[in-house]
Amino acid sequence: MRLRNRLVGRWRDAAVWAEGRAWPPRAVLLAVLAYFGWRHLTDPEYGGLFSGLTLGVHELGHLVFSPFGEWLAAAGGSLLQVAAPVALAWGFLRQRDYYAIAVAGTWEGMSLSNLADYIADARAEELPLVSPFSGDPQHDWSYLLGSAGLLQQDHLIAGLVRLVAFATLVASLGLGARLCVTMARRRPPAA
Repeated sequence: MRLRNRLVGRWRDAAVWAEGRAWPPRAVLLAVLAYFGWRHLTDPEYGGLFSGLTLGVHELGHLVFSPFGEWLAAAGGSLLQVAAPVALAWGFLRQRDYYAIAVAGTWEGMSLSNLADYIADARAEELPLVSPFSGDPQHDWSYLLGSAGLLQQDHLIAGLVRLVAFATLVASLGLGARLCVTMARRRPPAA
């Protein structure tokens, strides 16, 4: 009940935030994000809007987690790749920029979709790997799942991550769409 009240309070605040804001450019951006999100979910080789940023954050994660041992250094790329959009959304929540939360959520969905493709490749190791820190990059998920005895489950784990990616993308796009509708209905009175 407490969570429900909190969510209702947040939505009321978001509706007040939406008043007087321009919805058409946000609706166009939302359509573009929906297209990119769909492409991410359906085409493992698709680059898209956030791919370069996601790759940079992933590689930074390896560097950040490298002092904590080989296993966390390998996992750190994926950890930071998933955590960065969440941290961005949290920052936007603190600033009460609700539409930006939806945009950060779409990045999270696309990042998770990218991660699912990487996990699914753990046994095959066919994806081209990039590493600015070493000449012979290791396949993070082949190493991580292999060391945990779960390498044969790579497709199952990837499927679960892809499901979370889809749900995150749909929820984020839904939030953005609802905010756009609210903005369109709450136009400021004409002077």
